[in-house]
Amino acid sequence: MGENKRKVIDLSVPMDANAKEPFPPKIEYEAHERGAEQAAAILGLEKSNFPDSKAWAVETLTLTTHTGTHVDAPWHYADQTAGERSRTIDELPLDWFYGDGVLFDFSDKAAGYELQVSDFKERLAEMDYALKPYDIVLVRTDADKRFYEEDYAFCHAGVSADATRWLISEGIKVMGIDAWGWDIPLPLQAQQYRENPQDDILWAAHFVGKEAEYCQIEKLANLDQLPKKHGFKVAAFPINIKNASAGWARPVAIFE
Repeated sequence: MGENKRKVIDLSVPMDANAKEPFPPKIEYEAHERGAEQAAAILGLEKSNFPDSKAWAVETLTLTTHTGTHVDAPWHYADQTAGERSRTIDELPLDWFYGDGVLFDFSDKAAGYELQVSDFKERLAEMDYALKPYDIVLVRTDADKRFYEEDYAFCHAGVSADATRWLISEGIKVMGIDAWGWDIPLPLQAQQYRENPQDDILWAAHFVGKEAEYCQIEKLANLDQLPKKHGFKVAAFPINIKNASAGWARPVAIFE
């Protein structure tokens, strides 16, 4: 058999109660001894009936659909998209979540910088690449390197509403970022709003979803490990949760 040349790179953060995202998971670990107690109670047996008095190990998680690496559905942004009921995560076509990946490296941008259309066009020119419909866009800020630091949720560049709108106009249905949110950090948006109250400031990029259908992947990781900026596949299938605004995912980049 020939050597397998495929390289798969994990693009997710772990579900970890020690993470410094605003809503980390609560994880209860039950070891094999406790599993034997549970199994014995269910089956009408004794714990000692199991080898070494041990059975299964089980974890119980309490978390939101937006904890960890996840895909936002249109329903997350608003109840309507372009005048129609917004779709939930279980209603979206799976073929959106497997496609050609395109990496935009904005790790040189400061926290709070708002990425504009011109920034994306500049990177495309450097790559000598033209976006095509259903490419999966990945935005690197390197915020994932601070996943266990107190300022994790507030240390990233974000994407403007105009740039989000432009990506959608290029046929992009799925776009992701290695930060807590797609927009610039919410405290900065709140500060801008207090200084100049306008409707197009708070959660501006997310609210583009009121106009046109698209999905965000939030809390990506390891984008610095991708050896090239295009010419690879991305798989980012969300968990099928009935009527949900998001679904957890474990995106990967696949290089042949």
